[in-house]
Order: sequence, then structure tokens, then C-alpha cells
Amino acid sequence: MDLTSASINFSIIYPEISLLIAAALILVSVFHKSANRIAPYIALIGIVVSIAMIFKQWGHQESGFFGMITCDSFGVTFKLIFDVTALLSLLIAHRYMISKGINRPEFYALLLISTMGMMVMANTTDLIVIFLGLEIMSVPLYVMAGFAKRSLWSSEAGIKYFIMGAFASSFLLMGIAFIYGASSTTDLRRIVADFHFIMSNSPAYMLTGMALILVGFGFKIGAVPFHSWVPDVYEGAPTPVTAFFSVGPKAAGIAALLRIFIFGFANVMMLSTVFWVLAVLTMSVGNILALKQNNIKRLLAYSSIAHAGYILVALTVGGNDAISAAIFYLVAYIMFNLGAFAVVTLMETRSGCKSDFSELVGLAKVHPYLAAVLTLFMFALAGFPPTAGFFGKFYIFSAAIKSGYIWLAVIGMLNSFLSVYYYLRVVKTSYFDSSDKSFIPVKYSLSIIIVLVITVIGTLGIGLFPQQFLNWSQSALFAFL
Repeated sequence: MDLTSASINFSIIYPEISLLIAAALILVSVFHKSANRIAPYIALIGIVVSIAMIFKQWGHQESGFFGMITCDSFGVTFKLIFDVTALLSLLIAHRYMISKGINRPEFYALLLISTMGMMVMANTTDLIVIFLGLEIMSVPLYVMAGFAKRSLWSSEAGIKYFIMGAFASSFLLMGIAFIYGASSTTDLRRIVADFHFIMSNSPAYMLTGMALILVGFGFKIGAVPFHSWVPDVYEGAPTPVTAFFSVGPKAAGIAALLRIFIFGFANVMMLSTVFWVLAVLTMSVGNILALKQNNIKRLLAYSSIAHAGYILVALTVGGNDAISAAIFYLVAYIMFNLGAFAVVTLMETRSGCKSDFSELVGLAKVHPYLAAVLTLFMFALAGFPPTAGFFGKFYIFSAAIKSGYIWLAVIGMLNSFLSVYYYLRVVKTSYFDSSDKSFIPVKYSLSIIIVLVITVIGTLGIGLFPQQFLNWSQSALFAFL
């Protein structure tokens, strides 16, 4: 171990520290009479400062804390993804929390702490630190899912997510224990260096540990058959929390899977078969179950499962092209998925309104621009050109075809065609369905308008200039060298 990695180098965790300080300030101000008003602004400043620190780290590769924290372009890329997700989720949440009477300052502290946990997960090659980051991320999420404590649906969502999350964490921790028993280390770099020796001496421990870790992260990203909690938790949690769930923890789980399985265990040939099966099951089950949904949040929940399947295609393929395609897809997914949830959140801020399809009837007549924006996000989710969703799927399936996974790409494309039905149902309901009751107009807020503008520009911008964003995602790959 060199002296640099053995040092206590706080500069490599400045983005995490920024979020932690902001969260601490919010918690300190909880008992102040203006806490509800100032907490969102403190959180916003914390995220902006964190993003500034991330840009300072770009292009540098160093490690510290005795090699347990690694600052590289891969980790920095994902930290930026997490901060952008938190920023957009914060803007989505503010008006909603006020309208539902649950605008309490601790929500914003929980959002920041959970985001910090995601950063810890992406910024290390040590399995114990990955687990530590997972728990820092997960515990606030359990509370956020049940944040509307007067709602039985929200309380149920919090309990379900806590129970399933505890099971997932136990699987992951047991898997790490098996890996440590086989290799006497939790550092992926040392495991890679001695991989053939470890496998020749303790293959059963290693394979068992890999399987348990995969099960643990399968729960976190909502992969089939570990997806049963997703629709109920997504429907019951407050909608801005659901928006955050649908992107943040999923991206963190994908970052950890890429670190562990593409970097750490790349030499295990059977993993590609395992990921092949998981990808097909996750895509197919998510899309098929979405077909019959009449609640938009549940539809987007199953859609989220299906999109996890598309990203698992990249994990199946491996290699630089697939990894960069997965990062590209996650960035695009943030734009159009959070944009869709922003529209749903805006609809739910109306008095007595829920997230059922019936609430969309008449939207195009009263709010034609909002209906057009929702249509754009549905087209992007379905993968229509020239949106970001089309090129996200194109790069992933192209990487699969180049690597010889022809049937996997075919199944992925068929699933994408299948998803068109339920996404266009949303468009049809907004434009063509009629109802006896009149449509209740929505009231725009500045924060929601900002989110919609950012996500529309992102969805179209990534679609119109995909090569620039692909080049950016490829610059994160030297972490695997």
C-alpha cells in the first residue's frame, strides 16, 4: 500500500461532506420556527456545493483512508448522477409536501444523507465500504417511504420496504462474509490480483458469496424475481419519494454491480449466463405486468423494473462499450423518468386527486403544454426517436449484438415494442378519453417548472446529441484499468 492511499485524505470525500454538513444544519434547525421554510434552501445549497466539489475531482484518480476510498472518474460520474437526482427530487418534492401537509425539515436531511450513502457506494472498491454506503443510503429511504405517517398506504410502504431491505442487506453481508472467508480480504483490487489462486483454493465459498451479493443487489434494483416489493412501495410512498426511489437507489445498485462483477469477478464465465437470465426475466415480467395497470405510479413501478432489465443487458455483455452504454442509459433515464414523475406529482397536488388513469382525462384540453410534455416522456420511456430513451436502448442493444448476444438483443427489442402499448395508454387517456366530471386544473410552481424544463431539455438534448454524452460516459471507464 502506498503512502497516498494510507493517508486520511478528506479532499476525496468533499462532495459527501458537503451533503452531510447541509443535513446536519437542517437537523439543528428543526426546532426553529422557520425550519420548514429554510430547510429546502439549505438542502439546495448543500447539493450545489457538492456538485461544485465533484467537478473539481473530475479527471483525478487517487485513493485514501488506507485504500478503502477510491476517487476516480467512474465514482465521480455516479456521484454527479446522484446529486442531479437529489436536486430534481428536491424541486419536485417542495410543493407536494406543502400541499399534503407533510412538509417537515427532516425530509430534506434524509434526502441528503441517503444521497451521501449512494456516493459512498460508488466511491470505493472495498466490499465493506460498499455495504456501509448501502446502509447509509437505505435507512433514510425506509423513513422517507413512510413519511406521510397519517396515510395507511405510506406506512405500509415504509414497513414493506424496511422488511425487504433488511433481508437484502443480510444476503449482501453474508455474501461479503463468504468472499472474505475465501480471500482473506474485502478489497476488490486484491481479489482481482489473486483471483485464480482464490478460485482454485475456495471455489465454493467464492461462488456462494457472489450469488448472495447478487441476490442482495437484485432486491435493491428491483430485478426479477426480487421485485415483489417495488409496486406496493412505489404506490404507497409519497410521489416525490417514489421519483427518488426509481432512479437514485437503482443507479447506486448498478454502480456497485459494475464495480463488483465487471471489475472484481469478470473472470467468472458463468456470470454472463446468470445476468442473461436475470435480464430477460426482469424485462419481460416488468413489461407484461405493466400492461394491466390502472394506476400511473404502479405502471411506472413496473416500467422501472423493465428498465432495470435493459441495464442488466449491459452487465451481461460486459466490456467498455456495454459499461459506457449503461452509464449513458442511466443519465437518460434520470431525465425522462423524473420528468414523468414530476407531471404525476403536479397532478397529485390538486385537492382530492390521486395517481389513477382517470385523473388524466381532459388534461390535453385544459393544459395542452403539460400533456405534450407528458407525451414526450412517455415516448422516451418507450424508446421512440429522437428522444434519449431511443439512443439509450440503441447503445445497449448494439453492444449486445457486437458481443454475440443476438437473442438477448432481440428479446430486449421485443420487450421495448411491448412497452409501447402501456405508455401510449397514458397518451390516449390524456388526449382522447372523456369523462362526466370536469378536469381540475393544476397550479404550477416555480420548482416544478424548473424540473420540467430541465428534463425536457435533457430528454431531447441527449437524443439530438447522443455522441457527446456517450463520449462523456466513456471517460468514466479508466476506473476499471
